[in-house]
Amino acid sequence: MKKITKAVFPVAGMGSRFLPATKATAKEMLPVVDKPLIQYAVEEAVAAGITDMVFITGRNKRAIEDHFDKAYELEATLEAQGKKELLRIVQEVVPKHINCIYIRQAEPLGLGHAVLCAQPVIQDEPFAVILADDLIDGKVPIMKQMVDVFARHQCSQLGVQDVPRSQTKQYGIVSATNLEPNLEQVHAIVEKPKPEVAPSTLAVVGRYILTPRIFHHLVNVKPGAGGEIQLTDGIAALMQEEKLLAYRFDGIRYDCGSKLGYLKAQIAFGLKHEELHSEFSEYLKLVS
Repeated sequence: MKKITKAVFPVAGMGSRFLPATKATAKEMLPVVDKPLIQYAVEEAVAAGITDMVFITGRNKRAIEDHFDKAYELEATLEAQGKKELLRIVQEVVPKHINCIYIRQAEPLGLGHAVLCAQPVIQDEPFAVILADDLIDGKVPIMKQMVDVFARHQCSQLGVQDVPRSQTKQYGIVSATNLEPNLEQVHAIVEKPKPEVAPSTLAVVGRYILTPRIFHHLVNVKPGAGGEIQLTDGIAALMQEEKLLAYRFDGIRYDCGSKLGYLKAQIAFGLKHEELHSEFSEYLKLVS
């Protein structure tokens, strides 16, 4: 029985849809209320029992490393000022049993290439991939749901949700048949099909559990437009020799790679925030 102990976070993207905010700041460091997107992603992995966080970084991503590093001067200042609660928050950004590993992706060669960069750390273990752009809020953290499914089935898995047919050209779309409640076996996966030819409306949305065999296929994937190696192509090849599942997770997804999705997340998480929810709720009533 294999367990998922490693998660890969591809964080080398430019974040061009949020320029100029991301000109000198990593898009994954954009805050939703008082935590950056990447911290929500790491917390989700921690809640799933994952201990090794593998960040695939690029230029202008130093802020991510700094965020998960120990801030000696800040902690000393907060302690001297008696700000114990703020000190606790800073110290708990990364639990002590968690390992953070950083690998540089020298060129922006696509999501498949970013995952391939993690091979020296992952080696022959199954692992998770979490895209911080997709902030997914569930009573049970989404990756914990998927790790529980993996414990039963021991095979690769995609986090999926239904999308409007008009939006299929924005996603990887799967063709699948029902296996059990909320779980389907995938027969085909197509990258960004036009609505009229999409095999379904079941879209892959930023959560994966993959077996290490994926690396063999990513090495052999032919680069597409812009020289990028698509993760979808590697998964399609993997599916020819291994079982692949699609899991309909229980939670609400906010596409924080888009401005509208990011604003929706701010409102939803602001309304949930213990310090802000009452006043923020009243404010929204006034302006609505």
